[in-house]
Amino acid sequence: MKKLLSVLLAISILSCSLLLTACHGSRGKDAFEMPEAFDETKTYELTFWAKNDTNKTQKEIYQKAIADFQEIYPNIKVNMKLYTDYMKIYNDVITNISTDTTPNICITYPDNIATYMTGDNVVVPLDELLIDEEYGFGGSKVKFDSPKKDEIVPEFLSECYIDGVCYAIPYMRSTEALYINEDFVKKLGYEMPDVVTWDFIWEVSEKAAEKNADGTYTLNGQKTMIPFIYKSTDNMMIQYLEQAGAPYSSESGENLMFNEQTTSFLKEVAIHAKSGAFSTFKISSYPANFLNAGQCVFAIDSTAGSTWMGSKAPLCDISEDKLVDFNTVVRPVPQVDVNNPQMISQGPSICIFNKKDPGEVLASWLFVQYMLTDEVQINYASTEGYVPVTTRAHNTQIYRDYLAGKNGDYDIKLKATELLLDNIDNTFTTPVFNGSTSLRSAAGALIENVTKSMRRGTNADDAYINKLYGEMNTLYRLDQMGSGMSVNDKNLGPLPLESKILLSSLVILWVLIGGYVAFEGAKSRKKK
Repeated sequence: MKKLLSVLLAISILSCSLLLTACHGSRGKDAFEMPEAFDETKTYELTFWAKNDTNKTQKEIYQKAIADFQEIYPNIKVNMKLYTDYMKIYNDVITNISTDTTPNICITYPDNIATYMTGDNVVVPLDELLIDEEYGFGGSKVKFDSPKKDEIVPEFLSECYIDGVCYAIPYMRSTEALYINEDFVKKLGYEMPDVVTWDFIWEVSEKAAEKNADGTYTLNGQKTMIPFIYKSTDNMMIQYLEQAGAPYSSESGENLMFNEQTTSFLKEVAIHAKSGAFSTFKISSYPANFLNAGQCVFAIDSTAGSTWMGSKAPLCDISEDKLVDFNTVVRPVPQVDVNNPQMISQGPSICIFNKKDPGEVLASWLFVQYMLTDEVQINYASTEGYVPVTTRAHNTQIYRDYLAGKNGDYDIKLKATELLLDNIDNTFTTPVFNGSTSLRSAAGALIENVTKSMRRGTNADDAYINKLYGEMNTLYRLDQMGSGMSVNDKNLGPLPLESKILLSSLVILWVLIGGYVAFEGAKSRKKK
């Protein structure tokens, strides 16, 4: 019996060792150390994960950037994998961290990077690389015209810092814009202000929701009208709280969103959702589709989505026979205080994952720098309403001609781009921490749930909203945030499959040990 117990215990100890290995995966990797020089005699093969919907031009820009970079550095091969959604990139990275199969480079958001950092030395801190005299921005040994660090828009670069350390480089930036059918606004008896308030948008939307006796809408004579549609409800909630001076989260990651201002705003949303004056993308579909068909007055979407907005939009998901001709105007998102406008800064950044070979990391860094060169930045930004992240690109004659419409670009796209350029000082970002992605999702889910509930005839009273807060707390594990731990200590995410199998095996093993001990004990008592 003792011999068998020893064997079982040995197996148990081995299982624990394997479990720890499976749980931590690549988390024991050494921190990146800058090599003395880049070895151009060695071949490096990099994996680059990028996001692209159906924009063929953007894909071609990526491909050209890779080809041009490889001409400069023929020893570096870049393999690109395109995704249609940022969350798919995020989920794949999380899955691959445990098996040490992350890409070298990926397009992502700082909120997501904070979760990638739950393992040790997974994401490369870039502070040393940024200022390296030889291989940093504008470095003496960089073989292309790299922008200098001070040529990156400071507000955009500051978004890439987590706990005071730079973990990403901004790639493109956008904000949200309010796209308006001005003809409808005037028909309802209103004039468009330069800055729209929430009160104005709710008042006009309610007026636009009025119906004729036959059930058609008075404004457009159609059976469909959603006066106000918001694409990203997480941004809707976050921006309102910022404008109202209400808390959203602490810097350390504590959820502060369940407050009086949030409750008041949700009750306001409920009123207009119940009347049919307000809806969301998740509930109804793309705002542009309704706006372009004359079935919407106010549509809020990213400035990067400006090429879809308006009856003359170059990109459109509805048939030509459904298009309605109208005058489209672009304004900042609705504001609480017109004298102190606040709008969110958003857009993709690029991070680098740590690898055993520091030369491979340095090769990745060189490619990331190349993505910020003038040609790549201007070409990509001009495909939609993005803004390049370097002042150097902004100041080129090519970009100034583009903004002036000399290339024949869609005027609404140019107006959306100028909206952000004119309001960089009025943009803000939310704190980044492990769990900030979940808090952001919960912010949007509050509005989505209230809107759905109102359509089912529910009353948005205090009891309903308090219950909703509890549901969000549980669903997104918000009560686990803000414990005072650093991003490297909190929420390591779901266990990998191999860890679950080992845990299950370990439990079964100890059950067998317990059963064997009980069996042997019973045998001994019988003999006595």
